[in-house]
Amino acid sequence: MTEARPEPSRRMISDPQVMRALAHPARIAIMEYLNVREGGGTATECAEVAGLSPSATSYHLRALAKFGLVEQAPSRGDARERVWRAPNPSWMVDAGRDAGPAARAAEQVLMEVYADRDMERVRDWSRRAADEPPEWYDKALFNDSLLLLTAEELAELNEAVLTLLKPYHPRRRTDAPPGARTVAVQYRTVPLA
Repeated sequence: MTEARPEPSRRMISDPQVMRALAHPARIAIMEYLNVREGGGTATECAEVAGLSPSATSYHLRALAKFGLVEQAPSRGDARERVWRAPNPSWMVDAGRDAGPAARAAEQVLMEVYADRDMERVRDWSRRAADEPPEWYDKALFNDSLLLLTAEELAELNEAVLTLLKPYHPRRRTDAPPGARTVAVQYRTVPLA
């Protein structure tokens, strides 16, 4: 695995308006699609993954652009075609420890939309797992571990896992072998009460 280009800086999202703009399943699907595509995508291409019409997808793209989450990309040769890209394929949402109620509420809604999306992916896998080839069926993993960690150890664990995942990101990977598929890795660390 090789890196296609230097690591872009990670965008920190703490503005409640930006969080609310993201907190829509179609917009998350659009962002995810654009985040993994080097050349960006059109509203028609994004509409396929968002499950919307191209005109409805254009509306969502403009709303995301208003907050700098997407931007117009260079044309692919057809001047009529409007191509969009994600300028920061890596971003993180954090209202901040001292955030006010509006920021906390926006962050919670966004987290719930993501959790719903992730759970739907698990349900989808469950429905179709028996039809998957054995090499994929046997490698899928559901793991729930309770660990005893300090805050510092948790930070180290998170960094180590993210470092392990980094080379496999579609925009970085230049040598994906035949048969490679997109795999959802849902990694969370949540301290229990």
